[in-house]
Amino acid sequence: MEVTSYISTMEDNELEHSPDQTQMENQEIPRRKKGGLITIPFIIANEAFEKMASYGSLPNMILYLMKDYHLSAAKGANILFIWSAATNFTPLLGAFISDSYLGPFLTIGFGSIVSLLGMILLWSTAMIPESKPPPCIPSTQSCKSPTVGEMTHLLSSFVLMSIGAGGVRPCSIAFGADQLDIRDNPKNERFKESYFGWYTASTLVALLISFSGIVYLQDHLGWKVGFGVLVILMFLSVTMFFIGAPLYTKQKPTKSMLTSLVQVIVVAYRKRKLTLAPPNLSECYHHNKDSEIVVPTDKIRLLNKACVIRNPQQDIAPDGSAINPWRLCTIEQVEELKALLRVLPLWSTGIMLSINNSQNSFPLLQASSMDRHISKNFEIPAASFGSSGFMITMVIWIIPYDRVILPMASKIKHKPAKKANPGRLFKQQ
Repeated sequence: MEVTSYISTMEDNELEHSPDQTQMENQEIPRRKKGGLITIPFIIANEAFEKMASYGSLPNMILYLMKDYHLSAAKGANILFIWSAATNFTPLLGAFISDSYLGPFLTIGFGSIVSLLGMILLWSTAMIPESKPPPCIPSTQSCKSPTVGEMTHLLSSFVLMSIGAGGVRPCSIAFGADQLDIRDNPKNERFKESYFGWYTASTLVALLISFSGIVYLQDHLGWKVGFGVLVILMFLSVTMFFIGAPLYTKQKPTKSMLTSLVQVIVVAYRKRKLTLAPPNLSECYHHNKDSEIVVPTDKIRLLNKACVIRNPQQDIAPDGSAINPWRLCTIEQVEELKALLRVLPLWSTGIMLSINNSQNSFPLLQASSMDRHISKNFEIPAASFGSSGFMITMVIWIIPYDRVILPMASKIKHKPAKKANPGRLFKQQ
């Protein structure tokens, strides 16, 4: 009886685990591909809240340095100018670190956290009376200068915010473009076209809020509330970014484009006395496998020497790559540097505008002495006196540019608007 029961049990087990069912169980359940349009709100929110927090601390800062730290207008303006210059320089380092070591996800996450620490440190200068000089004595008008420790406390917050901006700003827009991979979904091509416009619009809205709403809170509710709002905004930036972490496509760090461009300059200089090969001899030029570009262009021909093969046995490895990338570059590297050089004249048109925007302390001091009342109960903040109109115009311009100008230009040129879209650059990177 026990033997019969055992055999029956074995037969039932065999029926339950038939070969077809076992094969189905062994098949891997297809996982949902990461990335896509669902990730874009988290990335845009991270950048927008970071912009609101970081730029919201800048407009009124000269007044904070003069009134609470008793600094002169010239010294305070110099500190803010150096802080602004450092904040504009650190994205270069952040982009290099992202491309070569950490990848965009870790770089943005690190930058967001460091920025949050900088905001908290700045807020503590307003919350802790001992962290800054005591108020001036009204009767004698004598003011005590800040000590080394007090200035170190303040400047440390500036340094942390600059480092944080260097991690977020150079990677955020490219990280969002990486999520819209055309190979996964052909519709992502159109989404990517609109992504850059709406990304810019959200950034400008964030700046508009910073230069109007946040400075209004600082003027009317004090620095404790004003800087506290910055901490809350930066906390939201960090939170929104990491909430979407399971959904992101995380690109691994590769060779830095900055290193690649420097290699072209170095190799072209080393080969400056080399005679260029005829442009139609593709075997004389080094290029990647399956590359559509087999010969360099004729423009800026002096850089073409960087991809000329002198000795195939000494320059080319068995797998087709360069043995020493500091002695031989690919055609693709040369053309990337040429493309960058062609953009420089267009980029240079913004130099004077940047210089003008960096001189924000003097207009603020002038506006603070004016009567800015629209009514008895409402006064325009001095820090938003000259910037709100510019931001509003830029925000309004995004919509007709994306919906009217681009389609119209496409019809006139008989070419799709996507060919003029900068998204291709991020896709290639």
